[in-house]
This record gives sequence, structure tokens and C-alpha cells, in this order.
Amino acid sequence: MELLTVIKAARIRDAKLRDDALRAAKSAVCNVAEGAGRWSRADKARVFAIARGECVEAIGALEAAAAAGDADAAHVEKALPVASRLYALLTGLIK
Repeated sequence: MELLTVIKAARIRDAKLRDDALRAAKSAVCNVAEGAGRWSRADKARVFAIARGECVEAIGALEAAAAAGDADAAHVEKALPVASRLYALLTGLIK
């Protein structure tokens, strides 16, 4: 959820990038919840891997917006450590 919050706070001006970043962040949150409800280790790992990919996609969209001058750079800087922590957590859950 924190990833979604920092992406929203960046106020991406490009509507397409904003929608992509928010969709990916929401998907990451939903996939983490889905993975938590799975029974088998392999099934959990598969869903957590999808969540990790969505996390990376959300940050990619945010970084692209910042590079184009369409997002608040200070908020982008706040988002990167959040995404790194989520990525590391999901990597641990996948193994």
C-alpha cells in the first residue's frame, strides 16, 4: 500500500503514465494479498513473482514520468526506497 501512496503523491501529469503506474501499484498490492491466500509454496511463489513484476513496472512508469518532467522529483526519490523494500520482500517470499 505504501507504494501506491508514494506514486499518488508524485502527481504524475502524463495521464497514461499515471494510469500505468497506479494500475501496476494496485496490481502489486492485490497480488501480494492473493499470494498470502494461496496454499502451495509454488503457487504462492508464482503470484508473488507477478507482484514483484508489477512493482518494477510501477516504478518504471514513475521514473519515466520524472525523466520527462511529468512528476515531482522529490516524490520519485521517496518512492525508490519503498519499491526496493517491496522488491526485496517479494524476492524473499518467492524463494
